[in-house]
Amino acid sequence: MHPRTWFPDRLVGRLVVLRRHVPSNLAAFRRWYSDPEIARLTRYQDGPMHPAEIERFFAARVVSPDSLALAVHLRTPGQEAGRLIGSCAFSQLDGDNGSALYHITLGEKDTWGHGYGTEATELMLEHAFEVLGLHRIALSVFEFNQRAVQSYLKVGFAIEGRARDAIWRDGRYWDEISMSVLDSDWQRRRGREQPREGGARRTSSEQVPARIDH
Repeated sequence: MHPRTWFPDRLVGRLVVLRRHVPSNLAAFRRWYSDPEIARLTRYQDGPMHPAEIERFFAARVVSPDSLALAVHLRTPGQEAGRLIGSCAFSQLDGDNGSALYHITLGEKDTWGHGYGTEATELMLEHAFEVLGLHRIALSVFEFNQRAVQSYLKVGFAIEGRARDAIWRDGRYWDEISMSVLDSDWQRRRGREQPREGGARRTSSEQVPARIDH
């Protein structure tokens, strides 16, 4: 099934709304991913992405017809409403095993610490578990990015392992932390003692393609 038939055009929360990316968002990506501080938090490589690399990434991972990325826009009333502040996505979506990897970047640094990324992640998890019927969402995060770690813990991710001394930053080695959240974790957080259908797998070939690697 073509991804556009099951990946949403829009997810609406209290603080943010997630929408499909449009080509004009490339300007924001150029600014975000050329910022050394954004690069420090999101890249294994030392230093920002080159302009040509940003354009290739945007074409392949963001606005491609097979893209699983959504833009994060502010929803709060006022002058800032509708402002583009970041991007979130699923990658390596595996319908056979009900799993995917999650990624989020808030590129506008003045929006950090206000709960926007946390709500965007909750919206993506709700779609993953309640609509797509996935079983497991995983991610990795650098140990020094404690703001992100705390946000992921807040929405239900659990730390399941570490790649010790996996990245060199700021003159020392840091761990890369592996985290995941299961459908059963999500259901318990919503006051449901057991996942729907007694924990049975709810994915099907009609819902999710067998595998999409992005």
